[in-house]
Amino acid sequence: MNPVTLLLSFQKIPISFAISFPATSASMLSESTVPRAVLVFASISVFILLLYGASDSPRFHSSSSSSSGYSFNIFPSLLGGSDSKIPTNGGGDYNKLEKVLKEAAMEDKTVIIATLNEAWAAPNTVIDLFLESFRIGQGTRRLLDHLVIVALDEKAYRRCMELHTHCFALVTQGLDFHDEAYFMTHVYLEMMWRRLDFLRSLLEMGYNFVFTDADIMWFRDPFPRFFLDADFQIACDYFSGNSSDIQNRPNRGFNYVKSNKRSIEFYKFWYSSRETYPGFHDQDVLNFIKFDPFIESLGLKMRFLDTAFFGGLCEPSKDLNLVCTMHANCCFGLDSKLHDLGIMLQDWKTFLSLPPTLKRSLSVSWRVPQNCR
Repeated sequence: MNPVTLLLSFQKIPISFAISFPATSASMLSESTVPRAVLVFASISVFILLLYGASDSPRFHSSSSSSSGYSFNIFPSLLGGSDSKIPTNGGGDYNKLEKVLKEAAMEDKTVIIATLNEAWAAPNTVIDLFLESFRIGQGTRRLLDHLVIVALDEKAYRRCMELHTHCFALVTQGLDFHDEAYFMTHVYLEMMWRRLDFLRSLLEMGYNFVFTDADIMWFRDPFPRFFLDADFQIACDYFSGNSSDIQNRPNRGFNYVKSNKRSIEFYKFWYSSRETYPGFHDQDVLNFIKFDPFIESLGLKMRFLDTAFFGGLCEPSKDLNLVCTMHANCCFGLDSKLHDLGIMLQDWKTFLSLPPTLKRSLSVSWRVPQNCR
């Protein structure tokens, strides 16, 4: 075998390899008249060339650096990898994702996406309240047909399969997302950035999405309140009164994004900016980059959603005749969230029980926040 053939043969080997020569080759080399130093230099050169050749493989590139295609390599479950405990579907989990999205999508390829881990998937916790809000909201029950729950661990996936039709398992090798992710811990940050990159992948697949945290209650169909011409629109912790004002304080727990070149490039820029602002979560980074001239150069149409319709515990919607969603934001700890979400649902049920005339005339307010102060 000549040196060129040897190099090409090695380049076909997967990246996790070890270079070794057969015993017969070693003996042949030892009997050669070529000086040992030359042999060592040649071996090192071949090794460097192998690494250089392999570095062009997609496995060496992070998903944020890819300019096209679906960069799912950081998500082993999508590849049906050996580390995934979730059953795959025939041709692998990429095919399953496409199948789930296609079945859930509206006619314009819009899906509603929520992520879930074991801590929020346990019985009588966040997921139960979340789904109940769809069932008792006005015009929201039908939206369950378009909701895809993305499970971040095995138990969350199996609970989803018990409760809902459209479930997908997204498992990240080397990271455990099953426990409650406390704010700004390493696990929390990794979960947020993995989620963002997954959403970018959906845009590249041609799907529009409404992303919603599971601690958001859906009381009315939000689509009539969305801006028709916006590429990216997002709820706020605090709303200035102007939907175009970038001084608004967005909350990335609820956003509606249309798939196009502008939104895809924006999500790539957002994800890559984690390196510019290390140690910050995706919402903080969004607040940094929303002023960046690159956003304007993209031509991205960004809008901020009014808390009158898309409220939260930071700034509650004041009129229950208008509210579409309510978020348990500005709240730390699962127990506090569950307490206030339960009261929020009860307040909504009380409102629904009122006669129409009283609904319009009475000033009905929320009894929350309570524990989430």
